[in-house]
Amino acid sequence: MNATDGLAVETTGLTKSFGRVQAVTDVDLRVAEGDRYGFLGPNGSGKTTTVRMLLGLVLPTSGRVRVLGGRVPGDAARVLPQVGAMVEGPAAIGHLSGRANLRLLDAAVPTPGGRRTRRRRVEDALEALGLAQVGRRPVRAYSLGMRQRLGIASALVRRPRLLVLDEPTNGLDPQGIALVTDLLLQLSAQGTTLLVSSHLLSEVEHLCTRVGVMDRGHLVVQDDVDALRAPTGRLLVTLAGGAPGGAPGAASTLLGRRLLEPPTGGRLVVADEGDVVGDLVRGGLAVREAVVERRTLTDVVLARTTAVGEGAGVAR
Repeated sequence: MNATDGLAVETTGLTKSFGRVQAVTDVDLRVAEGDRYGFLGPNGSGKTTTVRMLLGLVLPTSGRVRVLGGRVPGDAARVLPQVGAMVEGPAAIGHLSGRANLRLLDAAVPTPGGRRTRRRRVEDALEALGLAQVGRRPVRAYSLGMRQRLGIASALVRRPRLLVLDEPTNGLDPQGIALVTDLLLQLSAQGTTLLVSSHLLSEVEHLCTRVGVMDRGHLVVQDDVDALRAPTGRLLVTLAGGAPGGAPGAASTLLGRRLLEPPTGGRLVVADEGDVVGDLVRGGLAVREAVVERRTLTDVVLARTTAVGEGAGVAR
């Protein structure tokens, strides 16, 4: 990777057309080295097509792709062995065991250490995904969740610098989701760059530090999660003991124009201006909790995207 740019992924004017359908339009993606980057958007927004171009699986109509400092597809043979990926679900040979699948995958691509460290790397990947005890079982006997874990293990077996995962928690139970999330956080702490596409926005909000949002082929948002979840300027106040007697009327009198919505029970929605809690307490109302309202990632995505619907066009 170029030491001067600090980018694990960079696209400039990336565009892809399938006949008359433009799936991706002028996308400038920036994923810094060490990022935990969430790649979001509704079905049909162009996410998968973009990811496939990053991996050299689809050629751009125009624009430029750089991954780990190399041009794709021109430098693919040099840079892509340093990338682990699972796109559009896990793939495996059903009659072979999970362990055999990982060994075949590892043997297919030049890897630092080669055969000398293959056994250890395969065992480490199985162990990390909780598959060590079923590594000899044929993959066709795996549950959906086990297949998903094996797909992630296949992306990890070469110990990549960049990990690209499409819906990594699909089909996993809560324990599996927690295991994968914790593993990704550990890998990030060790220096692995993550690019994760997911529809589970709460998981992305917990995992990722930066996000890009696609809508109808365009990158409509690219920013830090903390910046996107900035305070809304509203305070959510809960009065102690619900809404006793004349509390709603008293709150309206005390807060005036700062009260943004009619009180509901003991809940107040207030403009975050001045000493709201102090004014309520001095007016004889007990406050149980006051929380600054922040936008959720779901709010951000819904505000900036338009649902396309399953199977619309070819922009995925």
